Amino acid sequence: MESNRPTLANDEQLVERLYEGYRQILRELRKVIIAQDAVIDQVIISLLVGAHSMITGVPGLAKTLLIKSLAQVLDLSFKRIQFTPDLMPADITGTDIIQEDVTTGRREPVFVKGPIFANILLADEINRTPPKTQAALLEAMEELQVTVQGNTYSMERPFFVLATQNPIELEGTYPLPEAQLDRFMFNIVIDYLSSEDEHKMVTITTGERDVRLEPVLTGAEILEFQKLVRRVPVPESVSRYAVALVRASRPGQDGGLEFTKEYVSWGASPRAAQYLILAGKARALLCGRFNVSIGDVQALAYPVMRHRILVNFHAESQRVTTEDIIRRVLQEVPVPKSGLMD
Repeated sequence: MESNRPTLANDEQLVERLYEGYRQILRELRKVIIAQDAVIDQVIISLLVGAHSMITGVPGLAKTLLIKSLAQVLDLSFKRIQFTPDLMPADITGTDIIQEDVTTGRREPVFVKGPIFANILLADEINRTPPKTQAALLEAMEELQVTVQGNTYSMERPFFVLATQNPIELEGTYPLPEAQLDRFMFNIVIDYLSSEDEHKMVTITTGERDVRLEPVLTGAEILEFQKLVRRVPVPESVSRYAVALVRASRPGQDGGLEFTKEYVSWGASPRAAQYLILAGKARALLCGRFNVSIGDVQALAYPVMRHRILVNFHAESQRVTTEDIIRRVLQEVPVPKSGLMD
C-alpha cells in the first residue's frame, strides 16, 4: 500500500519551486514597489505561514499598492475595506436579504456575501472603526468561516487578512484590543524611503508607463507551500531560544529579565513563540535552507513581538518603547552555541 506522505524528493522539488516563485514575486513587485524588500519578505512569510499581519505606516508609503499587487502576482482574489466609524459588521461579513422567487412567488432570505469573502482582504485603517466591527473579522481569521443569522459559511482558502494602521493620526480611532492584536502574526512597520530611493520613486511614477504584473504562483501552490513550511525541522536549541525570548519579555515570570519589571505591564503571549518558529521556518525556506537557525528567530523578533508587549506609564514617561524592550531582550537572553547558522 502506497503512503500519501510526501517524500524527501518531493519536498526538495517544492523547496526549489518555492525559491523560484519567491524570486519571481520580487521581480514582479519591483515593477511597482521601490525598495521595501524587507517589508515584502515579511508579507510573503505571513502568506507562507497562513497567518494574518498588520502593516503600520504613514499615508503614501504604498501599503495598499503592495497588497493589491501581491494579490495580482499570486493570482488571488482581492477585496479592500476602508474602515470608518460608521462601518457595521454586516458591511464586512454580508447579510441576508429577502428575495422573491419569480416562479413560485415565495419570499425567502438569501445570503449576500460581504467583501470578507476573498483570498486577500485589505482591512484599511482598521483602527478607525469601533471594536464591534473590528471583531467581525475574528471568526474568519481564526476558523476560516463566518456565521450570520445562525448560518455558517466557509471561507475560500487561502485566506489572509492584511490590516493597516496609521501611527500618526490617532484622533477618532479605536485601538485594537490586545487579544485581537495577538491574532496578527506580524506588525510590519513600513518606513520612509531613503533619499535616493524616494527620488527614484518620484521619477518613475510621474512619467508615462504601462506596468503589467504577471501571475507567478497560484492559490493551490500557496497551500502546498504552507504544508511544506510545517515540515521544516527545528533544532531543540532554536525552539528553546524562541521560548526564552518570549518569556524574557514578561515581568515577574520565571525567565523574565529585571528591566521588564520596571517598564513592561504585559509581555508577549505564547503565540509569539509559535509564530517565531513558524515564521522562522518560512524564512529559512526563502533563504534556501531546510532548517531553522537562531538568526531566523532573531531577524523576526521585532515584527512578531512589537505589538504583543504593553509598556507601562513609567516606560512612556522615560520614552522607552517596545522596540527598546525587544532590543534589550535580544541582548540579554543567552544565545545557544548551536543553531547559529543563518
